[in-house]
Amino acid sequence: MTGPLTRLAPHCVLPCFIVLVELAVASSAWAQQKQVLVLYSTRRDAQIAVVGERELPRILDKGLNNEVDYYSEYIDRARFPNPEYRAGFHDFMQVKYQGRRFDIVITMDEVALEFAATFRQEFFPDTPVVYFTSYGDTRRVANSTGILSHRDMLGSVELAIALQPDLRHIFIVSGAEPDDQFLETTRAQLMSLESRLTITYLTGLPAKELESRLAALPAQSMIYYLIVSRDGTGENFHPLEYLDRVTAIANAPVYSWVDSTIDHGIVGGNLKSQTVETQAIGELALRVLGGESADSIPISSRDLNVRQVDWRQLQRWKIDESRIPAGVTVRFREPSAWDRYRLYILGALGLLLVQSGLITGLLIQRARRQRAETGLQASRIELRGSYDRIRDLGARLLRAQETERARIARELHDDITQQLSLLVIDLALLRGDGQARTLAQEAMTRVEQIVKSVHELSHRLHPTKLRLIGLVAALRDLQHELTQADVPITFTYDRVPKTLPPDVTLCVFRVVQEALHNALKYSHAHAIKVHLEGATEELKLTIADDGVGFDVNAATGKGLGLISMAERLEAIRGTFEIRSQPGTGTTLDVTVPLSIVKHAGTVTV
Repeated sequence: MTGPLTRLAPHCVLPCFIVLVELAVASSAWAQQKQVLVLYSTRRDAQIAVVGERELPRILDKGLNNEVDYYSEYIDRARFPNPEYRAGFHDFMQVKYQGRRFDIVITMDEVALEFAATFRQEFFPDTPVVYFTSYGDTRRVANSTGILSHRDMLGSVELAIALQPDLRHIFIVSGAEPDDQFLETTRAQLMSLESRLTITYLTGLPAKELESRLAALPAQSMIYYLIVSRDGTGENFHPLEYLDRVTAIANAPVYSWVDSTIDHGIVGGNLKSQTVETQAIGELALRVLGGESADSIPISSRDLNVRQVDWRQLQRWKIDESRIPAGVTVRFREPSAWDRYRLYILGALGLLLVQSGLITGLLIQRARRQRAETGLQASRIELRGSYDRIRDLGARLLRAQETERARIARELHDDITQQLSLLVIDLALLRGDGQARTLAQEAMTRVEQIVKSVHELSHRLHPTKLRLIGLVAALRDLQHELTQADVPITFTYDRVPKTLPPDVTLCVFRVVQEALHNALKYSHAHAIKVHLEGATEELKLTIADDGVGFDVNAATGKGLGLISMAERLEAIRGTFEIRSQPGTGTTLDVTVPLSIVKHAGTVTV
């Protein structure tokens, strides 16, 4: 082992130091933890290693309650055929893991499985091996189980044919890798297409030459990228980084076979899912770590391929989306306005519908209100007409009443009074002597009383002097007529027009007459005041007493005198207000409009 270590020393001083430190801190706790070693057939930065290191520890920790010591190593596939590299890696493993017993060894792909099988007796003779392979002829070693997933190289071309119906040329791109079996598998699967498509293998070319050819491909072509980790000159590349260069310069759509390439400019393909591959290996490893014998678990064949396309590349190469076969996953699709703002759009539509509903409801309500207002207006007009007719009828009734009173007053004055006067004369002639004189005197006294009563009745029925002497004089006469010794009546006036409409004059006179009679009869007042005042457009009347008062609300609509006053004032569009409370006296305020009066002067105190 001296020779290999001598060759390794310049390159592995630090790794060897790390190994010695790890060996120094080993403890009995290792015996309780599951010891897991994962060997990758790729460099550390390969996508399968990135996915594996993300998924495998998580799967194993979850399945074993975090009781796992996890180790991983990486074999550079391109350099593995080199004897010096193989010897160096052997010595590195020997130094790092000497004396370490693993509970399981997981190998990812053929190179790692080959190393494990070659040096198994030296490193882990009794350790079960779980492996992943893409080739059906892989030799199964003792105490092992695995997963077989054939590479489907034809599926990606069939998808390309569906997307590019006019496809005529296929250019297979691969580097100078030592894995000839991969290339042979590709040739075998694509052989069936050679009768209708031209298939050209661009294998192991210098990078510049390859890129020059890819930039000038004929029309109706596609590029099938396998892997390029080393070109024909021996220059090494990261396969995905080189794919970025290919997709950038190529003048034809690029397809591939593994999902690590999907975000590096390829249109798509029937791509092996490395995440599903890792999950399947992790689940199988848990079975073995759980106590199942590896030899008792048969090799399982799994289809890990998923047909996928990159929506961005479809747009780049103007490939119609309608050509995408059913079941193909479309990735990196830029969301449409509907996808991006669907919730906002739905919310806005919902809000719009609600607002539309509210607006519709408001419009319906408005139409109903307009109909109601129209009906109400019609009712108001009809009511107003009825009110005007009733008021006109009331005015005519009052006029008829006054006319009838005037007729009765005239008959009392012209007929009955005259006859009573003649009777007085006749009785006067009978005043002679004796008993006839006495009887005549008594009859004459009674007749004079009757004449006075008839005269007063005639005056109350229709004050004939009202038209002759005017409202103020008539009210002054009414004051003198009704004034009592214990209840003085005071009458004052200011700026009262000399000429007033007959209806107004009669109405105001009757209101004062009725109010004074009511006050004298019911109020038990000690004094009554009447004030009449004229203004520009109205006549104001105030009648106040200091009597016992009454409850206005309780009396409203009951007293005939109040009803009569209200009807008279309403006939000339006047208003009145009674202010009274028990024990506080009563005040009557009357307002009569004079807009139709033509003033001929005023009477001023």
